[in-house]
Amino acid sequence: MEFQRFDFHPHVAAGVMAAGYTTPTPIQAQAIPPVLIGRDVMGLAQTGTGKTAAFVLPILNRLMQGGRGYVRALVIAPTRELAEQIHEAINSLGQKTRLRSVTVYGGVSMNPQMEKLKRGAEIVVACPGRLLDHIGQRTIDLSRLEVLVLDEADHMFDMGFFPDIRRILKQLPQQRQTLLFSATMPREIRHLANDVLREPVTLDVGATVPAVTVSHALYPVAQHLKTPLLIELLRNTGTGSVLIFTRTKHRAKRLAEQLSKTGYMTASLQGNLSQQRRQAAMNGFRNGTFQILVATDIAARGIDVSQVSHVINYDIPNTTDAYIHRIGRTGRAARSGDAYTLVENDDMDMVRSIERVLGAPIERRSLANFDYTAAAPRRETEFSRPPRHTAPARKPGVAKTTGRQGRNSFRPKTANTNKTTMRFR
Repeated sequence: MEFQRFDFHPHVAAGVMAAGYTTPTPIQAQAIPPVLIGRDVMGLAQTGTGKTAAFVLPILNRLMQGGRGYVRALVIAPTRELAEQIHEAINSLGQKTRLRSVTVYGGVSMNPQMEKLKRGAEIVVACPGRLLDHIGQRTIDLSRLEVLVLDEADHMFDMGFFPDIRRILKQLPQQRQTLLFSATMPREIRHLANDVLREPVTLDVGATVPAVTVSHALYPVAQHLKTPLLIELLRNTGTGSVLIFTRTKHRAKRLAEQLSKTGYMTASLQGNLSQQRRQAAMNGFRNGTFQILVATDIAARGIDVSQVSHVINYDIPNTTDAYIHRIGRTGRAARSGDAYTLVENDDMDMVRSIERVLGAPIERRSLANFDYTAAAPRRETEFSRPPRHTAPARKPGVAKTTGRQGRNSFRPKTANTNKTTMRFR
């Protein structure tokens, strides 16, 4: 099946051709036809399979007919990075349509967003919190909305966005087309789907199984040897762009600093960074300025960097779903990729859970000539926070002495208050 068979508007078809799309992925082949005819859709597919184009293309096609200059389509995404990625896909695929897209998310000033909304846009890609801010300040008009997309719905649930989603839904027209896309479908998401979708077409394209283009390997190692092993692994492996996941923001920052000192062009992506620095890290990773990106799970969902050759879990994730989403950053767009995980003895329960999802044991590997017996330092300082510098203790002031207290005793200072004599009977 080729994209020409969808019979897109010529301007949309031109964007497809310019993007180099020829054969649709399974989720695109199954989702685009019902979306084109206005059906609600619940689409489940593993990461890296083209869900974004599956809803962007039919939305662009729909918006070629009808009015301009007001919000007709709203896409809600859980993270700023994913919102920007969807926005970029809209601009790329819709470059001939003259349809305008605006991103709305926190961490940056509201004023530029307000100006763009005021000038008029047909598509808004938003994160829930900042969208509610605009709704509350009446700087966005959703009264004529035609299409709503909830992307990565399971991640929005994980991040606690469901109350915000419910509040947003109350502000939208009842008569609309709703599309819900996700990689996994927990019970809570199904409940939401039942509430917001009308007679949906349900698509399930290998939702809970990682991409077959990814190979997996475990590297058992003690905690204090993780960084030396990682560096040796990078030196002895032919890698392109490498995405490394850590459990905490602090660890992502420190590990990126250590890899930079070793000579690798490295950036970190974690929640403590400003939006400008987060975007700079992502752009640098995409264009090859940075070979390695060290990230928390903020980068595990929806970040489309097709040239990632390796995903390395410095820390094993807490859930099997998180593992699927992390390793889904490689092996994208029919490319092959590798997923390496550094594991400690305490990680074996999670390893077994991941192997059940994969349906096969994961190969255990070790590096030749690496000293796995090196003793841990007396005090683990690899990722400890730097000591706080405290001000030197102040010397106590010498107060006047009284005859009873003696010459070297101190009288505590008291507030200067009026003396009052009270008699008790």
